[in-house]
Amino acid sequence: MEELNVQMIQSGAIILAAQAIAAGIAVLAAAGPGIGQGYAAGKAAEAAARQPEARGDILSTLLIGGALAETSGIYGLVVSFLLMFVSPFFNTFVNWVTTFM
Repeated sequence: MEELNVQMIQSGAIILAAQAIAAGIAVLAAAGPGIGQGYAAGKAAEAAARQPEARGDILSTLLIGGALAETSGIYGLVVSFLLMFVSPFFNTFVNWVTTFM
């Protein structure tokens, strides 16, 4: 019975480690939109410098594109929060362990 308890605790530690790693990978999703938005802002500044009369159109296109690009970063953040704070796998594991103790 003692060996079973040790194995259950080790399984719980593996689940927690996997959740932390998955949350870290999900947060990396914010790196792509950051790079893309910086590149787009630079190109928009170049375009506005070349054609000052089209500045309003360039700015509106830049803002819409930035908003669309930012959603992937927000989705990654939401997934990482869910993995770290909701912990569906760990809660299921704890319920399973308590039934055998």
